[in-house]
Amino acid sequence: MALALAAPLAACGGGSDDSGADQESIGLLLPENKAGRYEAFDRRIISSRLSTLCLECKLEYRNAGARSDIQKRQFEALVNKGVKVIILDPVDAHAARSWVDAAAEKGVQVIAYDRLAEGDVAAYVSYDNEKIGRLQGKGILDALGSRAATADVVMLNGSPTDPNAPSFKKGAHEVLDGKVHKIVYEQDIPGWTEAEARKKMAEAIKDLGAAGFEAVYSANDGMAGGAAEALKSAGLKNVPLGGQDAELPALQRLVSGAQTFTIYKQVRPEAETAAEIAFRLLRGKSIKSLTPETADSKSKTGIPARLFNAQIVTKDNMEDTVIRDGVAPANWICTKELAAACKSLGLN
Repeated sequence: MALALAAPLAACGGGSDDSGADQESIGLLLPENKAGRYEAFDRRIISSRLSTLCLECKLEYRNAGARSDIQKRQFEALVNKGVKVIILDPVDAHAARSWVDAAAEKGVQVIAYDRLAEGDVAAYVSYDNEKIGRLQGKGILDALGSRAATADVVMLNGSPTDPNAPSFKKGAHEVLDGKVHKIVYEQDIPGWTEAEARKKMAEAIKDLGAAGFEAVYSANDGMAGGAAEALKSAGLKNVPLGGQDAELPALQRLVSGAQTFTIYKQVRPEAETAAEIAFRLLRGKSIKSLTPETADSKSKTGIPARLFNAQIVTKDNMEDTVIRDGVAPANWICTKELAAACKSLGLN
């Protein structure tokens, strides 16, 4: 997969000219560039798939850099240009409602991608986020083993502006509540920022004491990186710590032992499905076969949807998941510093 994604085809490259109508364009608005997946995978896979479906189509790509105001301007520029289908991964799903509704009134069809934007969206492509939360909870329980019933857990949840975050939290609580002794510290982390997660983890260690918790739930890998730094600074080792997204730094932390598990969501089927839905909407074709489920937001019910499954990745099954799929080849994970640990795991 890494080789297949080496370069998006020019036929679908993002343009910079926002003047004039462009009925053959599909917009792609991604939320930020801190998480490695968006530029390395989502954008490239969507671009590649669209180019195989439609040689004359053009992908108008923009990244908001985690700023909702910038994304709003990007969205409105595409609408004003005449783009009729937009794949939107919103920075702030609630703020997007007014833009999505205004666009829908002009005949623009919006595909909510990865996060369910509020408003009159035409389709939604993502993962079953409550199931992901349950997987994360299971990862914590598996790591604790027989200690689970007496274990206290710190929870670092996702951003309150991300509609996926409450689903992850709900799913995790469904598994953890009643199975661990207590959730002793719980915070939502605005913007999913690593720095804020590190700050809150340090705060939890100070408030609870080094022996005041047995495991840490982190809603994603970026925040898990911050939590891992705080644990290391406090001299704490072998504390079960989970994340999500199977990012390269997280996979390296699995090898080193600084993180216990991550959640692997295969980006390719999600991204390719979004591209196919966008193409069909552009051509006025049915998307029913691509959206076997429905989803509800606060502003719309019965949204045609495709929700994919995910899986837990630990150091023990890394070779049969992310390495096998080419998402992170062993030579990317196994730096010089991790060579001995990789060898002990049989990673080549």
